[in-house]
Amino acid sequence: MQFAAVFPGQGSQSLGMLSDLAENHSEVESTFEEASDILGVNLWQMTKADSDEVINQTINTQPLMLAAGVAVWKIWQKVGGCTPIATAGHSLGEYTALVASGVLQFNDAVSLVSKRAHLMQEAVPVGEGAMAAILGLEDQQIIDICKNLSDQGIVEAVNFNSPGQVVIAGETKAVDAAIEKLSEAGAKRAIKLAMSVPSHCSLLKDASNELKQALLATEFNDAIYPIVQNASARNNENTSERQEALAEQLYKPVLWVDCINNLSSQHAADTIIEFGPGKVLFGLNRRINRQLGNICISDTASLEKALAMCEA
Repeated sequence: MQFAAVFPGQGSQSLGMLSDLAENHSEVESTFEEASDILGVNLWQMTKADSDEVINQTINTQPLMLAAGVAVWKIWQKVGGCTPIATAGHSLGEYTALVASGVLQFNDAVSLVSKRAHLMQEAVPVGEGAMAAILGLEDQQIIDICKNLSDQGIVEAVNFNSPGQVVIAGETKAVDAAIEKLSEAGAKRAIKLAMSVPSHCSLLKDASNELKQALLATEFNDAIYPIVQNASARNNENTSERQEALAEQLYKPVLWVDCINNLSSQHAADTIIEFGPGKVLFGLNRRINRQLGNICISDTASLEKALAMCEA
């Protein structure tokens, strides 16, 4: 097996996530504790709450998902999991991939994603931005319809998640108008997402400029494994290109379909293993390329199944 390691972003969080793995592996709680000490909040306790309101807030979701992905990756390394030939992460998950590839130290990544989350939330006040998933239309149809609604405000295609699934984002009024037009054009579903920030659209251009300053002030190491980044769907081999791609990712689309296809065609991956809760990427990856092996490690059973794949 030649596998690529991928890491989920916002939308994969849930109450009780990784609790099964935490019972058998101390890496889960210790990783959350390390991040919590840096931020001065109890991230692991958030996952044990009665309501998911707190974990769904961008400023909490991003460090939570970083810690979750890194924890599962640490477990994989501890139990002797095989070595990836490349990595990638969806949106916020790209930072997790950078930690797994040795480019970022975990403590630096925690600080960066916290800064990223605050900048994103401050860029667009709650209620003024929105995101929606559009199912069943061609990518270009969605791009064109959004462009034709410029008189309504900013709305753009921002996540190319799988064939027939694109996420749009922008100003709430424009997103609502796009949902109506896309439904009229034959979309099977057009669903508003429970996101507090319209990620990856041009509303975040100024936030991207501020994030870039934080990225430039952070130490980046050489990569152990290639990292296919969202904004270009390619591996950037030097630090300045990686930092630029991370800054651009804030206001440019996530090219996830291209990322998965390039992990296969350019890096020779025959299997994709998702590290972290939710199985969101597992579902997307299956629709992108059914020829690839595909598994998500989120509990003990899936960990054992993935380890068996290494030995096959």
